[in-house]
Amino acid sequence: MPIKIPNDLPAVKTLHDENIFVMTETRAVTQDIRPLKILLLNLMPKKIETETQISRLLGNSPLQVDLEFIHTKSHQSKNTSAEHLFTFYNTFDEVRDRTFDGLIITGAPVEHLEFEEVEYWEELCEIMEWSKSHVQSTFHICWGAQAGLYYHFGIGKHLLPKKLFGVFPHTADYKRSMLLRGFDDVFMVPHSRHTTIDREEVEKVRELKILASSKEAGIYALSTAKGRQIFITGHSEYDANTLADEYFRDLGEGKPIDLPQHYFTDDDPKKPPLVTWRSHANLLYSNWLNYFVYQTTPYDLNKIK
Repeated sequence: MPIKIPNDLPAVKTLHDENIFVMTETRAVTQDIRPLKILLLNLMPKKIETETQISRLLGNSPLQVDLEFIHTKSHQSKNTSAEHLFTFYNTFDEVRDRTFDGLIITGAPVEHLEFEEVEYWEELCEIMEWSKSHVQSTFHICWGAQAGLYYHFGIGKHLLPKKLFGVFPHTADYKRSMLLRGFDDVFMVPHSRHTTIDREEVEKVRELKILASSKEAGIYALSTAKGRQIFITGHSEYDANTLADEYFRDLGEGKPIDLPQHYFTDDDPKKPPLVTWRSHANLLYSNWLNYFVYQTTPYDLNKIK
């Protein structure tokens, strides 16, 4: 089934070109079906890029998904036009009285700041608190996962000696997790971050279960009971060239940056990246939609609690 997104969203053309089944608002109103209502809180600077990445993965599912976007009103985006935000995004105030099957909270390039120093921290805390009573399952990504673990469970983030940058092998800690259903024994995940969470701190929180991790990248996936809150520390949604663009950008700006690990063919940046995480990424989002959203959400969203 298709993903339903606004008619003129830039992602529509890209997804059509990739044979992703997209349903625009115009066609969707003619169908008598209750699609899954998914809200995306997009904290990434390149919002159009992130919209496309997430839409691509949500669209590769037999379930019909109605995707909506919100941004924080307490932060003015420098990389996305005000026109785009006005056309395709709401603020939290405009959706706070509604309920949703799922919420995705993206990462954000604010790792160098303490959580309380982030410009929109209070607004994000309000959204995360609201999600406990208005969303069936919330899916946190990278910094969004660290923020959620800190807000809900008091788990802090810790600075790494150097940036974790590349695509790393992972294995399941809890092989019976439905989130990991169908995964290979070893699966690859992109990471790009300067901070991490401590396993010992996580293991002290009874409400959390570690689902998957990596010897090089640390904990990757965690969940609360029944998957009402899921935390993913990597960027499974990344495109083939996302890490390459970041690498060459930093090189051009004279910033210290190592070659992303396990990424370029033969570790040669003149050769194209070797994509090893795409199938895992599609399965991750399909499993989340199926087992933690569709299979558990009430037909009447007002009954979420």
